[in-house]
Amino acid sequence: MLTLKFITENRDEVVRRLGKKHFKPAAEMIDRVITLDTDRRSTQKELDAKQAQMNQLSKSIGALMQAGKKDEANEAKAKTAEYKEEIKALQSRMDESENSIRDLLLQIPNLPNETVPDGYGAEDNKVERMGGTNPVFEGFKPLPHWELAKKYDLIDFELGVKITGAGFPVYKGKGARLQRALINFFLDEARDAGYLEIEPPYVVNEASGYGTGQLPDKEGQMYHATADNLYLIPTAEVPVTNIYRDVILSEKDLPVKNCAYSACFRREAGSYGKDVRGLNRLHQFNKVEIVRIDTPEHSYESLNEMIAHVESLVNKLGLPYRILRLCGGDMSFTSAITFDFEVYSAAQERWLEVSSVSNFESYQANRLKCRYRNADGKITLCHTLNGSALALPRIVAAILENNQTADGIRIPEVLVPYCGFDFIG
Repeated sequence: MLTLKFITENRDEVVRRLGKKHFKPAAEMIDRVITLDTDRRSTQKELDAKQAQMNQLSKSIGALMQAGKKDEANEAKAKTAEYKEEIKALQSRMDESENSIRDLLLQIPNLPNETVPDGYGAEDNKVERMGGTNPVFEGFKPLPHWELAKKYDLIDFELGVKITGAGFPVYKGKGARLQRALINFFLDEARDAGYLEIEPPYVVNEASGYGTGQLPDKEGQMYHATADNLYLIPTAEVPVTNIYRDVILSEKDLPVKNCAYSACFRREAGSYGKDVRGLNRLHQFNKVEIVRIDTPEHSYESLNEMIAHVESLVNKLGLPYRILRLCGGDMSFTSAITFDFEVYSAAQERWLEVSSVSNFESYQANRLKCRYRNADGKITLCHTLNGSALALPRIVAAILENNQTADGIRIPEVLVPYCGFDFIG
């Protein structure tokens, strides 16, 4: 969340930048925060003064008793009791203001970086660059991945519906091996790039959800185990970043670089139509995530390194891709800047998002109380970053569709050692 200090010192800038995210109640909420903070500060001064008066009066009681001034001592005791009640009321008012401020801060999104384009939705995102070559099919009409999956018995969508429901496919045979191959390939590539592999829990507590910003913003999109008040993770970003909740790191240990494979669970409430066909949008899917914790001065260099890492993966898989700089209206609640990777789906003739790489600056770190101590001993909020490297479903869809031939499906050369086969036919 945004720091109270930054909001109170930069009111107009905060409102202006939130406008780029089209956060309509920005001015109203920011002014409410400032008003509550003014009241809190005033109450704090009153509380401190009252506490000092009570302490001074309490010290006088013993002296009055020793001097034989019993009536005056009793009057002082009675006044002290009054002060205690007044202090109790002031403290309650303080607590109420602080809770109201925190509730409001949790509802205010991160400020977009100044380089984020203006815009309302996906159509306003800026294409940064493109790579790869779209496949050309001669002599046959390419099939969409859901038909290829059925033809070669790779993925059973109907069986997933029987076992669980729509959006929970069952991978079989070479389809399952392709999944495992991609996971291992992505993890090996991340490890070679200096990321420490983490195997995190797939369920997290409420504090972890608040720490990375899924709560309260995306509460309706998370699967909630109500009996234990635990949440199934929508991405490994949540448990991995929360490793550093309430932690003070040393500057010499930054940047921290972690990667993790996990299953991911998303309700995707409200999704419908052609965009949810096959692997395009699932409730459970596999993903390898990269996470960095860094200093404010170095975090944008880290962001560029993460983008280059994801770009190397899609290049090695031989997939046509494009990188988008998201506009303010298409960014997530917590992000300061996001770059999306999309791969081209030849049979569907559309672009499929396979990765988002984001810098959250100090927004998550403030919620997490994730800080570092520099060489001078000063403690400062870290910057946090994360990216998909990569999400599997749409990568699998693109591999199947783009590499199909009249006789079967070619496996990208880089995956053959992991799969143990080079052709599905």
